[in-house]
Amino acid sequence: QVQLVESGGGLAQPGGSLRLSCAVTGAALDHVSIGWFRRAPGKEHEGVSCTSADGHTYYSDSVKGRFTIARDNAKNTAYLLMNSLKSEDTGIYTCTAKYMNARATCENRPGLAYWSQGTQVTVSS
Repeated sequence: QVQLVESGGGLAQPGGSLRLSCAVTGAALDHVSIGWFRRAPGKEHEGVSCTSADGHTYYSDSVKGRFTIARDNAKNTAYLLMNSLKSEDTGIYTCTAKYMNARATCENRPGLAYWSQGTQVTVSS
């Protein structure tokens, strides 16, 4: 059974940084794409950053240049490094594992998917 366990998140000031981790069990990380989604108050579920099994990446316009997605296949763990945080980055962040390319993952196209439990990120002074 594939499971994703997320950690990190919390409270950060505007302009600050946070790192989210997504540990995968039951599947080899280098066989799946990983996506980070966020649900902000009053907004739709948004795929903000995704990486395919072959290393291609996709970023939404809202986070491009500020967020970085990374994977450590040896640790079977993916990361989302969030810099220059803004108040509009506030939301519940979840990670997903899918068997499709990075853009399709971030577009949340139908297909087999596994999700983490979600973690709150709050950006506020």
